[in-house]
Amino acid sequence: MSFNLATTLRESAARTPHAPVIKCSGHTMSYGELDGLSDRMARGLADAGLAPGAVVALQLPNVPEFAVACFGALKAGMTVLPLNPLLKSAETRYHLRDSGAAVLIGFEGFIDEAAADACAAGVGVYALAPSGAPLPDGTSAFETLLPDMPPGPDRGVHPTAADDTAVLVYTSGTTGRPKGAELAHFQMYLAVTVVGDAFGERPDDVSLAVLPFFHVFGLTALIRAVRFGSSVSVVPRFDVTAVLDAVEAHGVSEILGVPTMLLALAEADVGGRDLSRLRVAGSGGASLPAEVMDAFENKYGVPVLEGYGLTETAGICTFNTSAEDRRVLSVGRPVWGVEMAVLGPGGASLPPGPGNIGEIVTRGFNVMKGYRGRPDESAALLRDGWLSTGDVGYADEDGFYFVVDRSKDLIIRGGYNVYPREIEEVLLAHPAILEAAVIGRPDDRLGEEVVAVVVLREGGEPDEAAVIDHCRARMAAYKYPREVRFAPALPKGSTGKTLKTELRGGSSR
Repeated sequence: MSFNLATTLRESAARTPHAPVIKCSGHTMSYGELDGLSDRMARGLADAGLAPGAVVALQLPNVPEFAVACFGALKAGMTVLPLNPLLKSAETRYHLRDSGAAVLIGFEGFIDEAAADACAAGVGVYALAPSGAPLPDGTSAFETLLPDMPPGPDRGVHPTAADDTAVLVYTSGTTGRPKGAELAHFQMYLAVTVVGDAFGERPDDVSLAVLPFFHVFGLTALIRAVRFGSSVSVVPRFDVTAVLDAVEAHGVSEILGVPTMLLALAEADVGGRDLSRLRVAGSGGASLPAEVMDAFENKYGVPVLEGYGLTETAGICTFNTSAEDRRVLSVGRPVWGVEMAVLGPGGASLPPGPGNIGEIVTRGFNVMKGYRGRPDESAALLRDGWLSTGDVGYADEDGFYFVVDRSKDLIIRGGYNVYPREIEEVLLAHPAILEAAVIGRPDDRLGEEVVAVVVLREGGEPDEAAVIDHCRARMAAYKYPREVRFAPALPKGSTGKTLKTELRGGSSR
């Protein structure tokens, strides 16, 4: 079967070409404009020598050009690789190499570090520079990928198989290096359609787009709006005042965020603002505390609907579909086309009830094709069609799921997944550090904060600031530890594995 995810844009543009799709900083882009610009992008990528199936890396913040490049690449039959603009040079280089990306499209001020490495590796580099700032050596302007195109029958969408990879989103398992989850064209279409139906999505809806497009949660929100012919209010970074300004100015009806965002909004002063179009909020990325849900709902008078998903499941597994049909503290029931189960230690399915906690597994249209270039790791995670989520929880008698713990070592800081092993590898590159373990500690504002526990080499002097600076220079801002504890040794089990449960119990410096 042939199907291309970009058909969602083509269909919405054909129905309502003058309707807004993106509202950002006082400017509005219509469906017709996005359709035309993405056609030009598709031609520009092909003119640059890229063939269908090529990987196009987008290292852009939440700006309208992200949508242009994303749908342009899809129209050309290529695979979209969204990357965090805050990644350091070595991190970007790893993603480009591991994915086999053919081109990198970045943003001024963020792309400088990556440009030289990418060019040296034969990756074409294009930069979006709204300020007109000089581009790094070897880098071309974003606009060169937008050649003029006269109207005509060649403005088509490249036919792709429904199971071809549309999006490659990188995630790290608790075992280490980032891995690219391959999400197919029709899989993404079903995911956004099912969630949109659950939200009761309407063409006149305006969704707040403050979640980063490089994250599966933010990316699917953008694609979902295009699928239903609604619009997004783009806010490049989360700031309470900027968000409330956008909600008021753009008539936002849907707020999608992580719990820390909802908490900040619940504590904000909204006096004198017209927020009357707001009708629903959605929460994901981390467990939603009941206190945050209550505070937000009391402040804004709209329900908060919580869902659950992974990058490996196109961002969706379960959802609370309405305020009338939900369970507080539950992540909801499996959505249409998705099955879930709770497995005990021997792999047997556990019956419902809070006393039957086990590993949550899922299968259905939502499950990724696999990790790109990693058949063994894919096979270890996907057994008989069931995806191991790494999370533990239980289901109640009505099929609502409750996640009682995340995967053992994963840290969720402000809605971002932080993977200890990646930070530990950076710490161990410090000449004064002999051993290192990274754990999370509870934080009222961010959910969890990153803590490094290190053992120094003989003669090493404890210097917390130096260790933090070492990490900060080598990884994205949300990853590096804000606290360092110095220990004479790390607790270990009989196999020599570090016992992080003991560290979480409160080791001191």
